[in-house]
Amino acid sequence: MMKILITGGAGFIGSNLIHYLMKKTKSAVVNVDKLTYAANINSLEQQIENPNYYFEQVDICDFDKLRKVFDKHQPDAVIHLAAESHVDRSINSSSAFIQTNIIGTYILLEVVRNYWSPLVNEKKKNFRFLHVSTDEVFGDLESSTLLFTEKTAYAPSSPYSASKASSDHLVRAWHRTYGVPILITHCSNNYGRYQFPEKLIPLTILHAIHGKPIPIYGSGMQIRDWLFVEDHVQALYEVLKHGCVGESYNISGGNEQSNLQLVESICSILNKLKLDGDLNDYPQCAKIDDFNSLVTFVSDRLGHDFRYGINSTKIVSQLGWKPKANFEQELNKTVNWYIKNRDWWQPHFK
Repeated sequence: MMKILITGGAGFIGSNLIHYLMKKTKSAVVNVDKLTYAANINSLEQQIENPNYYFEQVDICDFDKLRKVFDKHQPDAVIHLAAESHVDRSINSSSAFIQTNIIGTYILLEVVRNYWSPLVNEKKKNFRFLHVSTDEVFGDLESSTLLFTEKTAYAPSSPYSASKASSDHLVRAWHRTYGVPILITHCSNNYGRYQFPEKLIPLTILHAIHGKPIPIYGSGMQIRDWLFVEDHVQALYEVLKHGCVGESYNISGGNEQSNLQLVESICSILNKLKLDGDLNDYPQCAKIDDFNSLVTFVSDRLGHDFRYGINSTKIVSQLGWKPKANFEQELNKTVNWYIKNRDWWQPHFK
């Protein structure tokens, strides 16, 4: 049985990844998470009794505690997801992003190097370190037709994306210098269950059902590609199992939407839910005839990239992965999940 150590496993992508691994593979999972504000251990409550699931509350910046976790569990692979990821927070206060995304990745790489180097035979040959990054490291696309490829030069715009770019460079350097068997992925915007309320989709849903203004930066014409989180975690597993050491893989959902288009789609779903009586538990909705009326344009974000778009030909052609989700259907299911899971998000929504 393969034992996979996942950093940041109580976060949005991490919890979905753990559920996938527990359900679809024969892997054991070690979840290493500091449990910051954006983590929610309740996302994994159904795994607590699983004998193949282990939880360690450890900060990746703590070398000694992290080393003990590796010594204790002897993982066969690492998927590194732990990161500060909200652009707005990075603009307002960048220090946590530098500490976690850069220093934390450095410390994790050193622990991995010290653990991996003395391994022997198949244990050493088969070990993998998968670093999960973002399309934001590539910066802004100047054309409506261009797409990021694995060869696109880095040009990060925000403290967040700069910190992720830095971590990418560290991972590559530890491969080139020390031989650590690394893999890197760059994904587009994720959506689905268990996403912290500060991100666009859950924020829009929760503001709407509470009758609060739905903020949209600038004109709302900024374009993002949307990837269903369950497609993403399947891609991560394929890269871990079959990716070529030292290579990077772009992961795209193939669903480019302007921020305004996305918000309007969510409002349309909510309008129908209200007509069907599915929002009766949210009395603030009673006076809202059209949720689109809550849309409020606010001053644009500093350094806001206009468009991201990903070419994922490499992972499709080399590993046979492709997204399965129907965007409209999964967005509808996502909205409904937040409507029905108040207990999950209520403590984190103001």
